[in-house]
Amino acid sequence: MTKIYLAGPDVFLPKPLEMSRQRKDICTQYGLTGLFPLDNEVDLKAKDASLKIFHSNETLMKEADAIIANLTPFRGPSADAGTVYELGYMAGRGKLCLGYSNDPSLYAERVARSIDVRNNGHHLIDASDLTVENFGLADNLMIVQGLELYGCPLIVPRTAPADIWHDLTSFEACVRLAAARLTPPASG
Repeated sequence: MTKIYLAGPDVFLPKPLEMSRQRKDICTQYGLTGLFPLDNEVDLKAKDASLKIFHSNETLMKEADAIIANLTPFRGPSADAGTVYELGYMAGRGKLCLGYSNDPSLYAERVARSIDVRNNGHHLIDASDLTVENFGLADNLMIVQGLELYGCPLIVPRTAPADIWHDLTSFEACVRLAAARLTPPASG
């Protein structure tokens, strides 16, 4: 069965195992197997817990044929850093990369909501005179363009769902795309 690594900040939600089950059930409906980072059992009190988590997740990614990354902005205007690393890791291994964000606003808009941004006549800058990326994209260009090159364009709803952390509509759209790309047609 085709395996999909299910990346995202969902591991930090109050009930991550429930979210894992829901995502895996959707994958199963499309003939896919979902691999969730919390499938690994790691003693979080162990001295080397972070390294064990890293290696365990890396093993799951190696087993997977594709990644579906939840790129909904997390603790700031952009996607979760760990998820972005995992997406790059999978792209580097030549795996199919899919991603979604439940926040339909543009990256530059989200930055402007979190810090002072102004136009200096040439581009947007912040209070430290650092350029704010403004290509009219949903996130950093490396994320958006990487998805286009190594999989499918970023899936974003027209309007934000009432609960951006639990709505699985965009996730399911990615699963459908993965199934269409990775599941061989039935012979008849």
